Amino acid sequence: MFTIIGATGRIGGAAARELRRRGRAVRAVVRDPGKAGALAEAGCEIAVADSAEPEGLMAALRGAEGALAIVPLAPSRGDAAAEARGLIDSLARALEAARPARIVAISDYGAQHASGTGITLLFHHLEQRLGGLPGITFLRSAEHMQNWARSLGAATATGVLASLHHPLDKRFPTVSAPDVGLIAADLLDAAESLPRIVHAEGPQRVTALDVAAALAGPLGRPVQAVALPRGQWEQALAAGGLSEGYVRLITELYDAHNAGRIEVEGGEIRRGTTPLAEVLGALVRRAGG
Repeated sequence: MFTIIGATGRIGGAAARELRRRGRAVRAVVRDPGKAGALAEAGCEIAVADSAEPEGLMAALRGAEGALAIVPLAPSRGDAAAEARGLIDSLARALEAARPARIVAISDYGAQHASGTGITLLFHHLEQRLGGLPGITFLRSAEHMQNWARSLGAATATGVLASLHHPLDKRFPTVSAPDVGLIAADLLDAAESLPRIVHAEGPQRVTALDVAAALAGPLGRPVQAVALPRGQWEQALAAGGLSEGYVRLITELYDAHNAGRIEVEGGEIRRGTTPLAEVLGALVRRAGG
């Protein structure tokens, strides 16, 4: 039986459904049972637990041969970093007590760095905190393609895609979030011993220019990519509803991205199959109601 912590998210949900498709027993951990309907229909056992409470997580992990560990981030919270560190500590205590034979923990590209990476530094802390557990693999995910949803409103209204990736022709790794879940399911269900670090990215690396071109079709209008000046990042991110602390984490992350620090470091690379154009088209259709 596999326990999926964070089963209502894109990654956890995809992993749970894939394991069920393979006939594996899955215990899906949810905070809100009202959001567990699709998981229950897929045949998952539902466990209600708060990631901030290790006792509940311990109960959800009891008897599991494997676990997928995902730490949720709260972009609107005042101190998202402190909250995430608390959740990491709660998760670590639960995993240390339950000791499933294999663990896949979702991490981030660039988690090898101990400073200067903004939000990715939280995943460095995750890897340091959980690194002593036996049978653990850190699945470092590239930037999610779905994150471009934040830019859809402006691109639709103005035909301009403001990018924090500089320069516009810089190629960067990106991946569809559900593909990360499929890779995680495959790692959990593998017969061989888990590797320590795996990187997940999409079929090919892209540029901000590629993103603009891929949006033009489903939006039905030309879209121009523009490098948002560094001095305007904070204001633009705050206008999107992010807390001051989260804005700081994101700006530090993209400074590191543009300096070439958010990259693969050893380990294996596994590639999702979903192309960028397919994800962006789905985002546009969803935004259009």
